[in-house]
Amino acid sequence: MGIVRSTTDPGHRTVALTFDDGPDPRWTPKVLALLDQYDVKATFCMVGPNASRHPDLVRRVVAAGHRLCDHSVTHDEQIDKRSAPRVEHEVVSARDEIARAAPGHDVDWFRAPGGAWSPTVRQVSAAYGMKPLGWSVDTRDWEKPGVDAILDNVRRELRPGGVVLMHDAGGDRTQSVEALARLLPWLKDQGYRFAFPG
Repeated sequence: MGIVRSTTDPGHRTVALTFDDGPDPRWTPKVLALLDQYDVKATFCMVGPNASRHPDLVRRVVAAGHRLCDHSVTHDEQIDKRSAPRVEHEVVSARDEIARAAPGHDVDWFRAPGGAWSPTVRQVSAAYGMKPLGWSVDTRDWEKPGVDAILDNVRRELRPGGVVLMHDAGGDRTQSVEALARLLPWLKDQGYRFAFPG
């Protein structure tokens, strides 16, 4: 299976929002509040130990109708260079931690940290029922370039059917939250409908 970088409805003016590295007790609730305010559903790519530390937030994510994605145990951006047993640990242990935090909810996706895909990473995630989730728009919010720069990255890269990469954890996400507060009404003004990755 190819890496998914578009929505379920790529031929139309749709966009999928994805948030990496959480859940985080400071930033994830702020992201959830904004998504709720604009009635938007998103996909949350969670690091396993964060899900174990904050199971209440995992449950809040699924209770609000958002989707779950496995983002590994240690966020190893060299995962594509690791042995098959190490890859399996990174993928499966994180999936199990997320699933324990939200029993009865599927973890449909795996996103390789830093987009570091290899045949082994894709095979292991597929063997455990997870589709490989990429992105088509990197907001580069992780660089903390300023809110305007984050928004400019979206405006420059977004095409109908796009998958947008943002973060709700992994450090100070003030800029990410402020950018999201401006991005959501802008996307609606541009006629975008919100969808899940396809």
